[in-house]
Amino acid sequence: MATQTFEIEGLSCASCVGRAERALSAVPGTSGVRVNLATHRAHVDGTASARDLSAALAEAGYPARQETVVLDVDGMTCASCVGRVERALMAVPGVTGAQANFGTGRATVTVLHGSVKPADLARASTQAGYAASVPQAGTDARPEHDDGASDLRRRLIVAAALTLPVFVVEMGGHFIPGVRNLVDATIGRTASWWIQFVLATLVLAGPGRVFFTKGIPALLRGAPEMNSLVALGTFAAWGYSTVALLLPGIFPEGTRAVYFEAAAVIVTLILLGRWLEARARGRTGAAIARLVGLRPATARVIRDGAAVEVPVADIVTGDLIEVRPGARLAVDGTVTDGASWIDESMVTGEPDDVRKEVGDPVTGGTVNGAGAFTMRADAVGEDTVLAQIIRMVETAQGAKLPIQALVDRVTGVFVPVVMGLAALTVAVWLFVDPSLALVAGVSVLIIACPCAMGLATPTSIMVGTGRAAELGVLFRRGDALQALQGVRVVALDKTGTLTAGRPEVTALIPAPGLTRPEVLTLTAAVEAKSEHPIAGAILRAAEREGLTLPEISIFESHTGLGVSAMVDNRRVLVGAERFLTGEGVDVAPLRADADRIARDGRTPLWVAIDGAVAAAIGVDDPIKPSTPAAIRALHDLDLQVAMITGDAATTARAVAGRLGIDHIVAEVMPVGKVDALKALRADHGAIAFVGDGINDAPALAEADVGIAIGTGTDIAIEAADVVLMSGELDAVVRALSISRATMRNIRQNLFWAFAYNAALIPVAAGVLYGLTGTLLSPMLAAGAMALSSVFVLSNALRLRRAGTPVGDASPDTRPEEALA
Repeated sequence: MATQTFEIEGLSCASCVGRAERALSAVPGTSGVRVNLATHRAHVDGTASARDLSAALAEAGYPARQETVVLDVDGMTCASCVGRVERALMAVPGVTGAQANFGTGRATVTVLHGSVKPADLARASTQAGYAASVPQAGTDARPEHDDGASDLRRRLIVAAALTLPVFVVEMGGHFIPGVRNLVDATIGRTASWWIQFVLATLVLAGPGRVFFTKGIPALLRGAPEMNSLVALGTFAAWGYSTVALLLPGIFPEGTRAVYFEAAAVIVTLILLGRWLEARARGRTGAAIARLVGLRPATARVIRDGAAVEVPVADIVTGDLIEVRPGARLAVDGTVTDGASWIDESMVTGEPDDVRKEVGDPVTGGTVNGAGAFTMRADAVGEDTVLAQIIRMVETAQGAKLPIQALVDRVTGVFVPVVMGLAALTVAVWLFVDPSLALVAGVSVLIIACPCAMGLATPTSIMVGTGRAAELGVLFRRGDALQALQGVRVVALDKTGTLTAGRPEVTALIPAPGLTRPEVLTLTAAVEAKSEHPIAGAILRAAEREGLTLPEISIFESHTGLGVSAMVDNRRVLVGAERFLTGEGVDVAPLRADADRIARDGRTPLWVAIDGAVAAAIGVDDPIKPSTPAAIRALHDLDLQVAMITGDAATTARAVAGRLGIDHIVAEVMPVGKVDALKALRADHGAIAFVGDGINDAPALAEADVGIAIGTGTDIAIEAADVVLMSGELDAVVRALSISRATMRNIRQNLFWAFAYNAALIPVAAGVLYGLTGTLLSPMLAAGAMALSSVFVLSNALRLRRAGTPVGDASPDTRPEEALA
């Protein structure tokens, strides 16, 4: 029995404490519960799992605080290892979730805050046979980690050097005429076998020792994995051969044989396969390596009036930094002096340089052009956009997709089943032909190693999400990668998504008795308190006409409708038609003018003063240049496109008709967008929503996949599953195409991995012996097993070429086909 101690949120009184204690006490396995209001901590005695305790508190309305711990885990060689690491971590009190990733060599553990130390988690994994450690501060990314490729290369060279003479002497006698007679006539067959014994023993005890040091303990724990299969197979071949060499009399005449070459070659080939895997896995993390490489080591910071070179780690918020031509920006900030063109492709995926002047934001990691300027550091260290991108990519790369659940279920029982099949194979062959029993059994053990199964999904995820990041598409949740390829409808907000998001006033029609300057002054005074893009357009119009804005009072923002305020003792309403009519304003006097504005594809905005309609304002937000091509590309992907907007229906229809949009939902409030998504989902299937504003956050959260324009608000980005770092709609096509290409790649990998084992295990067991008269050699089995893993990795690496920009593919090439 153990005591779990953790923090609870939402406690405000003794009644809260009582409800939290009752919720915890109801969880099976609890024997004592104490909740402290002062410290907001709970102490729970018993055997209840942290996951059940957390779920009970969440349902009661007092969620337990949770935190995430990341561990570096060594020794994971197959999908079975992943399952054992996860089970070992889940067994630690206080752990609510654990995900190990074979591809990244890391485990992400969710724990109740304050209930368990990271060192305890590392110890649990280590005790399960997989050495784990807590990454040191500042080493979130592991781009330089080579998965032991250097050590594997050294061991491979030694193994190959020792194996080559064994292979030549023994196999040469089978395939090259005269070699066996030459060996017998010179050193003799027995001496040859002794030489093979020595060399094969050195291979197993030296380079191949790792299979025994990891595989045998796992076998003794009752949790066999890939190393166990290799250890059993090679030891069986070596042990049988050693007995044949030392005790020749126990074998019937003509059946004595040795398989030292099989044991040595198997070790060498598997080491070769692992070395190739390690090299390939290192390449799957190339995207993060390139992102980390964008951080310059130093920057020129102005200190005491002079520019001095200082390490980037020493830069603090508020520092002034000189940026020379061609230099890479060290941190995020704002231009304070000078101007230049900046290459922001690493953030947005867009190739065109962007003009930056005084007051414009700049991003760390981007490259300055020919100009020089001074910037103020606004975000440093882990707060920079680049650091956030790296965290997002790492999170997505370490995620488990729903499709992985099938792999986990199969591999969880795969190794024990293979060992059983190998034993059955040996037993059957002992009755059919005892001299072939060992060959068949060892072949089954070796060929069935589930490496390819474990690599199939995580490597594709790593390469796919990394490539997406290079193109300005960030998957905040890994499972969005799978969900996105299944959407049938892409729903789009209008302002800031289809359009540039910088509208301008193109018409202002005052009511009889009012003048344009009078109406514009009052309207701009009210909109000065609003952050809506249309408010900016009205303010710019007033500024161009040199108007002086009066003070206002009692300002109110009516979400999705408009704004109101008192200006010079006059109540002014500015907003949509439904806002004014809801306030009892008759808009009939300007109805014809507003309809004409809407038919032209512009947004009509209404103004009322003291309860009477005062003006109809036309606001035009130009469609982004990339939008028409992006809409066509979405249609080419067999997707339907919807536009959901709070804009007037006439305006929405005009814009949709111009772009060829399939479904239009107009004049909706933020909650109405959620209802519209539900209706579209019911009629057409899974839906993705693309938006950029605060009012889009509910819709982004409701959609099967929420896609936020990265130039939008923080709230919208936090609610999204995918973030587009550029403001262009063609990034949506990239996201969809990469999702489809990645999932297709995963399915190819899984098919190969499962089909390989399903087809070759029976062959290794000897089902074709009656037709061909031969068995699959254990050496060929080892080679085929290594080739399977290398194929899966090579196939995943093809995704590094993914991401044909919209319009670059040939007319006959669908966007996702260009990614294959």
